[in-house]
Amino acid sequence: MKLTKRSATIGLSLATGALLVALTGCDQNDGPAEQAGEKIDNAAEQAGEQMEKAGEAIKDAAKSE
Repeated sequence: MKLTKRSATIGLSLATGALLVALTGCDQNDGPAEQAGEKIDNAAEQAGEQMEKAGEAIKDAAKSE
């Protein structure tokens, strides 16, 4: 089975999402380090979403050719 860029992008997005779900399971009063970690998590989630959109754009472009 050949791993394509799209497959890698989707896999990374799913892994990022799973990690974020696991990390957001605990909700309590957060200190500054926890707040910084949440900001990093949010940035990683947004990056994963953008990568997924890019993967879909590549898929759509490949279909139209």
